[in-house]
Amino acid sequence: MENHHDNAEEIEIDLLEIANVLIHKAVVIILLGVAFAVAGFIGTKVFMSPVYTSTTKMVVLTKENNGNITNSDLQASSSLTKDYAELIQSRTVLEGVINELGLDTSYEGLLNTISVSIPDETRIITISVTDENPSEAAEIADAIRNASAEHIQAVMDTEAVNVVDMANIPESPSSPDSRLNTLISAAGGVLLGIAIVVLRYMMDDTIKTAEDVEKYLGLSTLGNIPTEEVKSRKKRKKQKLEENESHKIEEIQELV
Repeated sequence: MENHHDNAEEIEIDLLEIANVLIHKAVVIILLGVAFAVAGFIGTKVFMSPVYTSTTKMVVLTKENNGNITNSDLQASSSLTKDYAELIQSRTVLEGVINELGLDTSYEGLLNTISVSIPDETRIITISVTDENPSEAAEIADAIRNASAEHIQAVMDTEAVNVVDMANIPESPSSPDSRLNTLISAAGGVLLGIAIVVLRYMMDDTIKTAEDVEKYLGLSTLGNIPTEEVKSRKKRKKQKLEENESHKIEEIQELV
């Protein structure tokens, strides 16, 4: 129990020392974070091209029986939307769009720029296209929606595919996010600074004070031998005191 208490006390003291070292090096750590933040901001603006995302929405209507829609029909339509998503990203649809618009890309290249999402318990399908040109992103999104509507009707024998939202021309880029990248870079710089300070502290095993001798070596110190710097500082202090005293004596003599 005693050893456990001693170890706990030693760990607590070490943590306090580390915290003290971090406080003394806070300026260096903050400056490193600022440097990384500036580098992250400049890197985002200079080396990363902005891209824009355009979104269009459509809804697929299934054929109705006698004009009545039952709850099971709605559930079946909702489950089929996953099939529609696969058809939208099919080679038939995307290669048709490539040929229609004369795009300089492959099926895989266009597939990597689009995403298809379907909110839960709805039949609305959202198609998003990302491109460096906002107008081209909107044009491609509309073309994919039109081509996939025809393909879905032909394959799934649906009644109609209606447009919910036309593709928008985005005014601001969707990525990169310069603010987020700057914050991440700043956090990385601060963490790196803390890691360097802690690592240097852990690797520094030199004895600096009398307390270190007693703590790490278990020896008592009889006295301290002042360094040349300390001696010089004391000498300058003594000379200054003597000069002050000399000035005071001169002032008293003048008054007398």
